[in-house]
Amino acid sequence: MASMLGLLEAREASARERVEALRVEAARAAAALEAGEIELDRRVIAREELVDALAASAAETTATTEVEGEGGTVPTPVPAPASAPAPGAVVPPWREGLGVTVLSPDNQRILNVLQDRPGLEPLRAKDIAAVMGNDAAVAAKVEGVRSKAKRLAERGWLLQEASGAFSTGRRRVAAPGGVPSA
Repeated sequence: MASMLGLLEAREASARERVEALRVEAARAAAALEAGEIELDRRVIAREELVDALAASAAETTATTEVEGEGGTVPTPVPAPASAPAPGAVVPPWREGLGVTVLSPDNQRILNVLQDRPGLEPLRAKDIAAVMGNDAAVAAKVEGVRSKAKRLAERGWLLQEASGAFSTGRRRVAAPGGVPSA
């Protein structure tokens, strides 16, 4: 009987070693995944900021060129850049009559989370991320939601409390020309 018990103990020890090696590998994979998610979110935020800056620059630039014609000079508009932002990629300032359909699906989800909760109490980005189904324990997911919510607040779609929580509400936001948007 001792040999059978010894064989089972050896198999148990081997399985224990394999499980420990797999745990170490899983921890490394989880750390690599988290680093990758953080990098991805940073890249998304950088692209969104660039698109916003290019859109603002394009809106400010209404350059026309002068083309000589028979009757004198004729102003001809400069064509728009080939890489115009996709619909919903830029968060426009909120104004009366502007629907949420102009926003990206993620931004619409953030607005829906804040509008569909009972009591309409302000929520922190971590809570919004959790309600949206994101893993609130992953900092990159929460930061992505926080970045989008801040952009919505800057453009007047949401209100940001001093505590950093967000709530629904509208406020007047100066449009690019300095004119209030609402």
